[in-house]
Amino acid sequence: MSLDEIIYDYPLYRPPSEANSTIIQITLGCSFNHCSFCNMYRTKTYQERSLEEIKYEIDLISKSQPLTEKVFLADGDALNVKTERLVEILDYLTLEFESLKRISCYAMPRNLLQKKDSELEVLRNRGLSMLYVGIESGNDVVLQRVTKGASSSMIIESCKKAIDHEFTLSCMVILGLGGKTYTDAHILDTARVVSQISPHFLAALNLHLDENVYGEFISKFKEPFSWLTDLEILDELERLVTLFDPTREVIFRANHASNVYSIGGTLPTEKPRLQRLIHELKSHPEMLRPKIVRRF
Repeated sequence: MSLDEIIYDYPLYRPPSEANSTIIQITLGCSFNHCSFCNMYRTKTYQERSLEEIKYEIDLISKSQPLTEKVFLADGDALNVKTERLVEILDYLTLEFESLKRISCYAMPRNLLQKKDSELEVLRNRGLSMLYVGIESGNDVVLQRVTKGASSSMIIESCKKAIDHEFTLSCMVILGLGGKTYTDAHILDTARVVSQISPHFLAALNLHLDENVYGEFISKFKEPFSWLTDLEILDELERLVTLFDPTREVIFRANHASNVYSIGGTLPTEKPRLQRLIHELKSHPEMLRPKIVRRF
């Protein structure tokens, strides 16, 4: 029996940038689990794993992968764990992995907001250094339609709180999330929100619905949902890049498996290059990734 068969509770997810990281599941599932576009943890009931189980698995992995440099704490809700428990886990990771350079996890806006400043300071000092936050949209109507569980003001406050405590912040937005009805408001407000936050990393994904959540998404959206065409998605991407006005250099990516084409660059420095590339793609749709191979 292989190592991953022994310790992992599937399905298991991690950000693309954590492809080479060791994954430790300290929670299973998501404590919120109501975002209508997300099918990641619908088959799981949220629970926090025991400290004994977690330490046993850290021991197991440290013996087989002693040179581990990056650890990602799964599942989708590690920051929901009480700070005292998180500190024990972080300390144990640091003890067992002598080469450890980075510990990261997903973070929901509400979980960031429920942590006191003193708690975030402790977590940062004990080794948790990078957080992934799903913004999805900066428009409050769209956020309500997809039952995100957070408003734009909550998202801005939580992300700024993370940056103030010196976490590296990687944020995600979803192109096409508002459909044709809200495309203008979605992009205008999303550009405004991400500009105010100016995360260290920003990723733009494309909306893709798994069949298990398709009906829920459509029913919760209330208005008839009209999907954007690939060219309309590129229009949203172009407007997002154009309107995004960060206060620091931000590494921007639209290279997820859901995207119509993989692009990336540093904003605002490379904004003209990205604008030219998107304009060229709009004129050459044959260059786009076939829909059959895209996934969320």
